Amino acid sequence: MKKLGTTLTLGFGLLLSAFGGAAQEPKPIPLPDERYKADILLVVAHPDDEGAAAAYLARALDEHKHVAVVITTRGSSGANQAGAEQAAALGDIREIEARNALATLGITNVWFLAGKDTASQNALQSLANWGHGLVLEQLVRLVRLTRPEVILTFLPGTFIGEDHGDHQACGVLATEAFDLAGDPAAFPEQVAGPANQRELFLENLRPWQPKKIYYFPDADREDIFRGKGPVYSVKEISKATKQPYWRMSLDSFRAHQTQAKSYLDKFAQMDEAQIEKTAASDGWTDDMHFVLGKSLVGGSATGDVFEGVTPGAIPFARPDVSAEPAGPELSVELGGPYSFYAEFRRAHGLANLPHPEPPEIALQGHTTMGIPLWVRNRTEKTREISLAASLPAGWTLQSGTGKFTVAAKQSAALRLEVLLPAVPEGETKKPEAQEISVHADSNGQSIGEIKLRVEVRKHTLPQ
Repeated sequence: MKKLGTTLTLGFGLLLSAFGGAAQEPKPIPLPDERYKADILLVVAHPDDEGAAAAYLARALDEHKHVAVVITTRGSSGANQAGAEQAAALGDIREIEARNALATLGITNVWFLAGKDTASQNALQSLANWGHGLVLEQLVRLVRLTRPEVILTFLPGTFIGEDHGDHQACGVLATEAFDLAGDPAAFPEQVAGPANQRELFLENLRPWQPKKIYYFPDADREDIFRGKGPVYSVKEISKATKQPYWRMSLDSFRAHQTQAKSYLDKFAQMDEAQIEKTAASDGWTDDMHFVLGKSLVGGSATGDVFEGVTPGAIPFARPDVSAEPAGPELSVELGGPYSFYAEFRRAHGLANLPHPEPPEIALQGHTTMGIPLWVRNRTEKTREISLAASLPAGWTLQSGTGKFTVAAKQSAALRLEVLLPAVPEGETKKPEAQEISVHADSNGQSIGEIKLRVEVRKHTLPQ
């Protein structure tokens, strides 16, 4: 009987083990996929925009950083210099070109969002055409997937330059994602665990707070960006390729045949000395300038991008929103993207972000410029205002001035329209910005003056 009892005890132990008893080995809980963990997440608008930071990315890869790229559109409304394809088909080709360009640098983690290529200088038009909430959700998801230490993107703001609205909009999105990806209450379905074995909707990501965000400007002027962030030479030699970083950037750009075939074909006919001379005149060898948006890990504005960055997650940090400034009882101010960016900088704790004063824009000659205005009446009574404009010689006011009434406690939108002069044929001199002033009065008292610097060019993106 003693022997039988021992046998029964051993059998019961084996049975317990088989059904998950005390002898079972603990199972590790799955962690985020390390293949997609990034040190740098670059967020740009179009295929070929990665060239704006490619030389720095080549340097970062030399320093063993992991880089991922998000491109918010497929560039489907651009020109095609390499074939007949247009629209969506062109977008498919340009996506492949961008992937090939980045692969020459060694970057293969590349994602595209659902934004639509929008040709204007107005970030609000781009965000509307993209479906702002949709693409923001997509970008927050990718920040949580890639868990970047640093985000690099275009500077959101209005400047004289190319100032593409899509470039601005991707900077807006990247900033919003920086401030939302660490918040478990933002797009909470992304950070919820599976509800059952065949879960189709909940994503089981983790909130992630990036540590720094840097911008690169899409503007002609450099004075207001000086000292606002680190500067890197692109002439240093890569440890991996033994080439200057600028040359790696140019060679990467050669994948973009649809966008720049005629330009790139010229390089194919040049020797090395000619390539370097042409690249220098076209800006490829210029230093790479960044503007520090914000850092949650300290460091100086002009210090290295990774100054203060150490491995590991940091707590979610809500943006430091400054109080809305008190306004006068009756006021007139610039509207459109100009007022949006004032609110944007305040809402995202970016009071340090450079912006031109007075506001500025470059527009094509012999086109109509719109000046969007907000009229704000904070009083208890309907008020009458008068608007007048002072224009440079040869500029023509088409509409928008005169007398208006604004109801009590209301904000109303107005728009002035100005016909810009044509640029004379054969003009080669660089144009200078001219100033427009809009004056607002009520009951004979000034309630504000708006100034705007406008540069008239032969060709620009539409307003």
